[in-house]
Amino acid sequence: MLNLQYSNFNKKVFLPLLSMLALLVVACSNYESFSDNPSFRLEFSQDTIAFDTLISTIPSSTKTLYAFNNNGNGMRISTIQLEGGAASRFRVNVDGRYLVGGEWHDFEVLKHDSLVIRIEMTPPEVGTNEPLYFEDKLHFTLENGAKQSVVLSGGSVDAYIQKGGLVVNEDMTLLTDKAYVIYDSLVVMSGATLTLTEGTTLMFHDKAALHVYGKLLVEGSIEKPVVLRGDRMDHMFDYLLYDNTPSRWEGVVIHKGSFGNEFYQCDLHSSLFGIIVEDTEQVKPDETKPSVTLDCCILHNIGGDGLQLNNCVSKVTNTQISNTLGHTVNINGGSHTFTYCTLAQFYPFTANRGDGLHLVSSEDYGEYGLLRKAHFINCVITGYGPDVIMGENIPQDGTCDYLFHHSFLNTPPVDDEEHFMACVFDQDKKKNEEEKLVREDNFVLFDTENFFYDFTPKDSSMIRSLADPNYAGIPAFDRKGVSRLADEGPDAGCYEYVAPPTEE
Repeated sequence: MLNLQYSNFNKKVFLPLLSMLALLVVACSNYESFSDNPSFRLEFSQDTIAFDTLISTIPSSTKTLYAFNNNGNGMRISTIQLEGGAASRFRVNVDGRYLVGGEWHDFEVLKHDSLVIRIEMTPPEVGTNEPLYFEDKLHFTLENGAKQSVVLSGGSVDAYIQKGGLVVNEDMTLLTDKAYVIYDSLVVMSGATLTLTEGTTLMFHDKAALHVYGKLLVEGSIEKPVVLRGDRMDHMFDYLLYDNTPSRWEGVVIHKGSFGNEFYQCDLHSSLFGIIVEDTEQVKPDETKPSVTLDCCILHNIGGDGLQLNNCVSKVTNTQISNTLGHTVNINGGSHTFTYCTLAQFYPFTANRGDGLHLVSSEDYGEYGLLRKAHFINCVITGYGPDVIMGENIPQDGTCDYLFHHSFLNTPPVDDEEHFMACVFDQDKKKNEEEKLVREDNFVLFDTENFFYDFTPKDSSMIRSLADPNYAGIPAFDRKGVSRLADEGPDAGCYEYVAPPTEE
């Protein structure tokens, strides 16, 4: 009786299990079946894999292509082949198998499965000043006879590759026919002068910087500015270039004892910090001996301070300093004059950003010394915050000569005609001021999705005609070469309003 009950129990338990196993075997058999149906095709995640134009001989990052089998049975691929064969600029890995010689055979794709295809390229040397664009195709020949292809494209541009750093021990002018890619750092030693003429481009690798112990002369032009940037030329996302993001490289440091540095028509962007000028080691900086002069420059999209000036002398004219995680301009003691400048603190990646202008004076010649002079003439200083101008320990006994003159300022209105003369305050509009523009609404282009900005004022902005035309030393043209004297009055900031072209 016991044996019989046990036997019945076995039948009740194991017969259903056997049935389930049989179904699984049938299912697996169906799942792993392959068909040469002539209508079957692969579906690709993209029909073109396009690489950016990159520095020649430096390998690209990896792009991924998926080949999906959305058919009712498995498929066999007879051949996957690069049209360019072994000479192709591209390298392809299919599910872990490299296409040796640009070709491989016998791949299988189960139904509702896919192949993962990794693609890289090493751009070739061009041999000319112009970029080289090239193309290849990745061909798929199916067992059913069908043929499919995906286009691969890329570009290459030559550059001088400086690995191990570049040290300037004597006066030197860099070439302009190709960009320089700087690994480690570029160092201008004491007693030497480095000159960067119009069209010079320096592309700094991650963690690389430009250190100046001697002198740096930047001599760009409107048509051919000198460009200081990171070396990533590819996209972070389809819509976003690495070059439009901060902290791609370190920045420029002007060290103690360096004087007479001049920047004209320089575009410095996407760095960890912009320009740092160290303490001049003078108790009272000599105003006739500027550490740095900036004219018609851009310092933009920076992961720290845009311009940091420490107990030195600076003169800044017609210059845009914008979108910094740290302070846009950070002044610690010294003597400084800003004329027709736009300081725009619209850093897009976080709300925890620094001030548009930060002023510090150290009493008793503290860490950096007294702030002796801070003049902002015909300037725009604004940003997202309700107050982007901050000061610390500013002496009120007359030892600090600070002045905001005919400027557009995002700070609460100040009743102080001695230090704030004919200024307009960029504050939230009141109910009876429907037409008043505030903050970013003052400017013609604010594309925060793609990180494109143009700080030219709109026609209806109160920045228009705000500048004092009688101020001594007025520049006749703005940063882009637009006349300041062509309309009813010059605008504050580094850009003059330009009427849009008519439809005709």
